Amino acid sequence: MVEYASRTNHSDHNQGFAMEAHSIDGVSSQTDSKLYDDDGHVKRTGNVWTTSSHIITAVVGSGVLSLAWAMAQMGWVVGPAVMIFFSVVTLYTSALLADCYRSGDPVSGKRNYTFMDAVQTILGRHHDTFCAVVQYSNLYGTAVGYTIAASISMMAIKRSNCFHSTGGKDKCLVSSNPFMIGFGIIEIVFSQIPDFHKTWWLSVVAAIMSFAYSIIGLSLGIAKVAETGTFKGSLTGIRIGAVSEANKVWGVLQGLGDIAFAYSYSQILIEIQDTIKSPPSEAKTMKKAAKISIGVTTTFYMLCGFMGYAAFGDDAPGNLLTGFGFYNPYWLVDIANAAIVIHLVGAYQVYAQPLFAFVEKWASKRWPKVDREYKVPIPGFASYNLSPFRLVWRTGFVIITTIVAMLLPFFNDILGLLGALGFWPLSVFFPVEMSIKQKKIPKWSQRWIGMQLLSFVCLVVSVAAAVGSIASIVVDLRKYKPFHVDY
Repeated sequence: MVEYASRTNHSDHNQGFAMEAHSIDGVSSQTDSKLYDDDGHVKRTGNVWTTSSHIITAVVGSGVLSLAWAMAQMGWVVGPAVMIFFSVVTLYTSALLADCYRSGDPVSGKRNYTFMDAVQTILGRHHDTFCAVVQYSNLYGTAVGYTIAASISMMAIKRSNCFHSTGGKDKCLVSSNPFMIGFGIIEIVFSQIPDFHKTWWLSVVAAIMSFAYSIIGLSLGIAKVAETGTFKGSLTGIRIGAVSEANKVWGVLQGLGDIAFAYSYSQILIEIQDTIKSPPSEAKTMKKAAKISIGVTTTFYMLCGFMGYAAFGDDAPGNLLTGFGFYNPYWLVDIANAAIVIHLVGAYQVYAQPLFAFVEKWASKRWPKVDREYKVPIPGFASYNLSPFRLVWRTGFVIITTIVAMLLPFFNDILGLLGALGFWPLSVFFPVEMSIKQKKIPKWSQRWIGMQLLSFVCLVVSVAAAVGSIASIVVDLRKYKPFHVDY
């Protein structure tokens, strides 16, 4: 085992020191310009397609499976309108945020490596704390939500096989705890991937899996509609009478949060953009990737949400593939749920890596030697650079996340709350305010008023969705026992 210098050695060099020779354990080495950018950071190699993979992995998540339920709350008029609204807003604010990656000149200006770097550079330090609390709590909450979603899909596989083998005679109750622990163990392994740049292959696999289960869900919905010969659902969604007025309101508001969560990825956009090579400018590549990704995901969302609602109407389950809207063919449903689990393994890392990087950057500034690495030879493979701090802290993160998920296994409620809390500040407020400041848009000009109006409308939507999700969580907590969840 050979000790390495701190991981931040190269990344902390500026351009003037990029070609300086260094000595590590008495061995002289030269920073290779082919391996490092002009700012001393590892060479960026991302392109439109790897960027699109990251975005699709982040966006087309398990949230797609709750869209039929969200449609059932809103109906055929409001449901599609809300999906279009969120897709347009996400595309617009993604373009605003992409321009914030560099300060000053869009090609050669100072890079902002993280969302918080951009906020600090453009808006000033007084916005730092608010941004950090919202962004990183949202990233952590998403990891919790994905742990819940993955365990539900694994439980669904076991339960569907049980139903098939017993002919539906057994209730086939399954506890979520072993599956959450199993998913946590898998994430402990993958969390040792050093940084976002090295997760591209995992994102590609996850993106393929997201398409796989979305297509299966869509196909099963089409088959169900063809079997019954009718399109179910109504213009206004679930009728008052079938549910109380209060539950109708809470359902609509929670549906707003679910759809907001389904489109949410702004909190990691800058971090994704930091993987893109240049030229052309990173902003140009990101905007192109965003158009491709949002276009593809919106198409999938509408098809899956519409067909799921058409197949089940007001009885659409909260999770299309695990709420047992579909029992047969059970093997195909099992394949779809397995694809969900594989996808969520990658999606978890896409959201966790920025949080890992933030904590490790802070720790390395406070304790310079904390990120020291050791070269561990692996027979048949390239050597692995082991960081004891990374191993301990990331393992602890995954363990705590898994425990929290075991305490709060409410799939739809958690999705709605995460979407509500993160949508306005991360997807709208900060991109709008940074764009106004960076582009020097005059106060009270037509464009300024339009951008502020958009921000206010989205704030109202976020607050309403949060209220609906919290109300649903309160109801669920009345019949819930910690660490004792059967599905």
